[in-house]
Amino acid sequence: MAVRVFLVDDEELLTESMEIILTVKGQMEVVGTAKDGKEALERLAKVTADIVLVDLNMKGMGGLELIPRLKEQYPQLKLLVLTTFYDDSYITRAISGGADGYLLKDSSADTVIKAIHQLLAGQSILAGKVLEALSRMMAAARGGDKGTGGNTWAGDGAARGGGKRTGGDIQAADRRLPEDLTPRELEICGLLTKGLSNGEIAAELFLAEGTVKNYMMSIYDKFAIHDRTALVLFLKEMIG
Repeated sequence: MAVRVFLVDDEELLTESMEIILTVKGQMEVVGTAKDGKEALERLAKVTADIVLVDLNMKGMGGLELIPRLKEQYPQLKLLVLTTFYDDSYITRAISGGADGYLLKDSSADTVIKAIHQLLAGQSILAGKVLEALSRMMAAARGGDKGTGGNTWAGDGAARGGGKRTGGDIQAADRRLPEDLTPRELEICGLLTKGLSNGEIAAELFLAEGTVKNYMMSIYDKFAIHDRTALVLFLKEMIG
């Protein structure tokens, strides 16, 4: 079955171009389009989609308001921001609201298509400029943290032993690497900071992709961070 995509953007030319790209080059099915969040909510109630590509700045209901509403109504639906904006407030609000990925509109067609497949495979996708902005914000938050003795930072992850980290959580995370991290797990952590997918890590280390997935589960448990984006950002602070 083809991937079912829904597009939300008030730029008609861009929507038409993206529909052609996804349908012809990506071999996906565009099940609907909308020009703002209100129209998207109405139309998504009548169609089934796997992923929504959403702009942030639109007339009427924008993406920042739409994203948390979609996540609440359709928890399994993947949300990929595709926008021209990557300032701090837009990024934090979109990701905290439940966006699974964040790309800029100058991304290539191949990048968007690959991102869609990666999101549906359970990965989180951030444009390089977005990742830099998040890392900068977290470094600033860490530097401004008081009364922690330098051992913790206020970041986008789960505290050790604090359970699963969700999209909107902003909690304290232990800055030290887990002492029981194996050499192979540490090697995988290094590749994660380079943005490699499980498949790419498997190819790099000559492992089966299933083996890498098992290592990832162990890494998530040892860090007590169960979100790929949060883990990557944390690792960039530690070993990136």
